[in-house]
Amino acid sequence: MNELQEKIVSLKKEKNALILAHYYQPLPVQDTADAVGDSFALARLAQKAKQETIILCGVRFMAESAKILNPKKTVYLPSDNALCPMADMVTKEDVLALRAEYPGAAVVCYVNSSAAVKAVSDICCTSSSAEKIVRSLPNRQIIFVPDRNLGSYVAERIPEKEIILFSGCCPVHDRVTAEDVLSAKRALPEAKLLVHPECRPEVLGLADYIGSTAGILDYARKSSAGAFIIGTERGVFEILSRENPGKRFLLLRDDFICPDMKKTSLEDILACLEGKKRAVELPEDELTGARSSLERMVAIEG
Repeated sequence: MNELQEKIVSLKKEKNALILAHYYQPLPVQDTADAVGDSFALARLAQKAKQETIILCGVRFMAESAKILNPKKTVYLPSDNALCPMADMVTKEDVLALRAEYPGAAVVCYVNSSAAVKAVSDICCTSSSAEKIVRSLPNRQIIFVPDRNLGSYVAERIPEKEIILFSGCCPVHDRVTAEDVLSAKRALPEAKLLVHPECRPEVLGLADYIGSTAGILDYARKSSAGAFIIGTERGVFEILSRENPGKRFLLLRDDFICPDMKKTSLEDILACLEGKKRAVELPEDELTGARSSLERMVAIEG
């Protein structure tokens, strides 16, 4: 641990702060955090936090979720311009228009969305809980926003439901093609292909395992296989490569990087602890509505 990391660790104790980091964050940021996880794990940790200050090292929708679940606590997003392109693809007005078109449908909102969108949805989901949550709803029609790839993955598994898809996607996962997969398999033919459901259906169709970020990590750690092609953000590849020197890992694409997730620096975290950053604030109507959607998700996933 370097001098800057040691200063952060000391100051977070003094300030009664909790530092949470997503798996896609730079490794020095993860090493300084109190806990590292995927979107759902971070949401649960934020909800249970006893500290008065939460520093969420991720992108804006994650920090918003932490604030929604802890409205009276101070929440910081270290990098103010760390956004999520997928979250920005859907608006509150888009959801309201779909509700008007399909009045009998329930709206399931992927957590990769803004507080405003969560506030007009019925329930949130993560990639690991999407199928379970859709099955739990009594409605035959389900409006699924914003990720069309995750939505189509769920639809394939629940044919008795009519899943109304939105046109959003994660640009980083969506640009992966079947040819990318075949090329990687030629380079490492003995490898298991592990992919995130934000990838296109034709990519999922070639996978040995489909799961959330945490699911991919867990599968690769526990599997007896010796080689893996990692079909999600580079951060997962870096974690697995560092933890498992006896196994071989290949990133599905060299440019499998979320630029926004890499914006957080140790200096940004220190600035939060020193009160030099502006805390996350949300309108009361968004806090209330979005909290209901998030809490329903947490209650079902357990």
